Amino acid sequence: MRIPPYYRSPSWQRFFSGMAVGAALSWCIFLYIHGVWMEEKSALIAKQKQDITDLTNDIKIWQDDYKALNEKNLEQLTIQEIKIKITNGKKYELDLLGVYEAEEKIKDDLSLFLAKDLEYVYKSRELIKKMIENKVIPLNGKRYRVRITSMVVYTTVNFQLEVYLDE
Repeated sequence: MRIPPYYRSPSWQRFFSGMAVGAALSWCIFLYIHGVWMEEKSALIAKQKQDITDLTNDIKIWQDDYKALNEKNLEQLTIQEIKIKITNGKKYELDLLGVYEAEEKIKDDLSLFLAKDLEYVYKSRELIKKMIENKVIPLNGKRYRVRITSMVVYTTVNFQLEVYLDE
C-alpha cells in the first residue's frame, strides 16, 4: 500500500502548514491566557493569605487583651494580700520581733480570707473585727489584746491595730 503523494500538491501543503501554524498559535494563546489567569489567581491567593495572617494576628491580640483584662478583673475582685500594722508597740516597750510575730499570728488567722470575693470579705468585716479583737496575744510575759483603728477592704486588706493590756 502506498501513501498518496499529497506533499507535492500546493493546496495540501498550505492546508498542513496552516494547521501547524494554527496549532502553534493556539498553543501560544492558550499558554498566555492560562498564565494570566494563574497570575491573577496567585495574586488573589497571596492577598488572601496576607488577609488571613493579619486577621489571625488581630484575633491573637484581641484574645491576649481579653485574657489580660479577665485576669486583671479577677485580681481586682479577690483579696490578694492582707497587711497588718501595729502602731503603738513603742508605748508598751515591745521589741520589733514581738510586734512582727503578733502581726504574723493575726495574719495567719485571717489567711482564710485570701482569694475570697471582695464582696464576701466586705460583708464579713464585723466577723473579722471580732476575730482580731478577741485574740489574746502573749508578748514578753504579758497578755495583750488588739483594737482595730483602721480597716481598708480592697484587693489588699489593710489593718492598723493598737495593742493594749488584757485585763
